[in-house]
Amino acid sequence: MISRNFKNVLVVSVGFLSLFTAYGGLQSLQSSLNAEQGMGVASLSVIYASIIVSSMFLPPIMIKNLGCKWTIVVGMACYVSYSFGNLYPGWYTLIPTSVILGLGGSPLWSAKCTYLTISGNIQAAKDGNKGSDVINQYFGIFFFIFQSSAVWGNLMSSLIFGQDTNIAYIPDEQLASCGAADCGLNISVNGTTTRPAQKLVWTLVGCYIGVGVLAMIIVAVFLDNIDRDQSSHFRENREPFCHTFMATFRLLKDWRLVTLIPLTMYSGFEQSFLSGEYTKNYVTCALGIHFVGYVMMCFGAANSLCSFLFGRLARYTGRAALFFFAALTNLASIIALLYWRPHPDQLPVFFVFPALWGMADAIWQTQTNALYGVLFPRDKEAAFANYRMWESLGFVIAFAYSTFLCLEYKLYILLAVLVLTLITYPIVEYNEHKNPTPPIEDGTYETPKETTEAYEHKTTCQTAL
Repeated sequence: MISRNFKNVLVVSVGFLSLFTAYGGLQSLQSSLNAEQGMGVASLSVIYASIIVSSMFLPPIMIKNLGCKWTIVVGMACYVSYSFGNLYPGWYTLIPTSVILGLGGSPLWSAKCTYLTISGNIQAAKDGNKGSDVINQYFGIFFFIFQSSAVWGNLMSSLIFGQDTNIAYIPDEQLASCGAADCGLNISVNGTTTRPAQKLVWTLVGCYIGVGVLAMIIVAVFLDNIDRDQSSHFRENREPFCHTFMATFRLLKDWRLVTLIPLTMYSGFEQSFLSGEYTKNYVTCALGIHFVGYVMMCFGAANSLCSFLFGRLARYTGRAALFFFAALTNLASIIALLYWRPHPDQLPVFFVFPALWGMADAIWQTQTNALYGVLFPRDKEAAFANYRMWESLGFVIAFAYSTFLCLEYKLYILLAVLVLTLITYPIVEYNEHKNPTPPIEDGTYETPKETTEAYEHKTTCQTAL
């Protein structure tokens, strides 16, 4: 029989899988599907700008009042609203729903990370294991299931848009402007971004709405309210509003969090590049919009498998080795993209880059989330709120300059942030190796149906370099 904590990890993972089958598919298509006046990329910028705002104050307030479970449900509802906005895309529908999604995004992710961290520490206490090992394993399982959403969401878009008979022919003079060979700012006006038939768009968005609502039902019905007692106690003994409001900013006094900002922002930069720039300037430009889904499926499959693999491998190699492997993979890919000139005759190459990018992103996601859980066990809500805030700032900056910087410069910026990450991250890791984060207090977590007090003294949050 699987443990209750492992069951909860599976429920959270399946819920996010269903929700991001919808949102991931829409995000991959925004730069191509809603290319008019840069509306799609603008909506993505608004989403992540709103996440930054919500990260400043909403996660601690919502999680402490509602608990992780119901914060996740409310956040999922905000994501579903964005799918409704894409039924009739326009400035007056996409921008307001983007704001709603952004406001719910940070509490959703912070609650998920907090929930997995609590579950990992409880299970570690019961089994007498190191908390960091179980947390790493749980995040690996989560991202293994979650990242496969890119496969299913993009498969849906590819199958539905593949029925469109109006697929444009791509002339050779247009192919010459694909990739980093040309500035890449005028691709939105060429024939390859012709919007599919409206009936097909409605069919796709309707499917996305359905799986988003299913995600809410799964979490509301099957997920245990693991921190019910803590949230009830908080409501009965409410801290001053200003104290909770400022929790995210107070954690910035910790030099470790500040030093991790480049690593966290790079996560936003590298994800936005693949979904916003690679899909538009390489795939859509040279192959057509109907290929975007298939290429992103390759990214999702590689990301999913590697998340599971690296989540288990981390206990043997340590985080540092995995982070440097991801950095080396991204570095090689960025240099190759600067010189590669995409052409339809090189079809396999279009799938190689997303596969490598997915392998590296699996490390950035699983290990960065686990690192925050290990370093800040007593301030989980504020720590993960900071994580979402700085990652979202990376998204916002990348999407903001998307419409007026040449692709070559975007690759150089991505490279610069990666190098900065390689300078700052080892400082935190070395300090953690020399001065491990102390164990969490006894009796920090309790579940309604399981007593863990007898095991709490065994829980640690230490990790190997």
